[in-house]
Amino acid sequence: MGTFKIEIQEFLSKIVEIDAENINNAISKVKELYRNEEIILDSDDYVLN
Repeated sequence: MGTFKIEIQEFLSKIVEIDAENINNAISKVKELYRNEEIILDSDDYVLN
């Protein structure tokens, strides 16, 4: 019999629509909103794999 280390992961995911000039600007805007806690992921955003 052995000892094993098993990693457990939980994932949260949310799709956000944002107006921007291009994909890089859109990503930057969403990152900024997330950093400023204007986008918050919670248990409703839990993803089952």
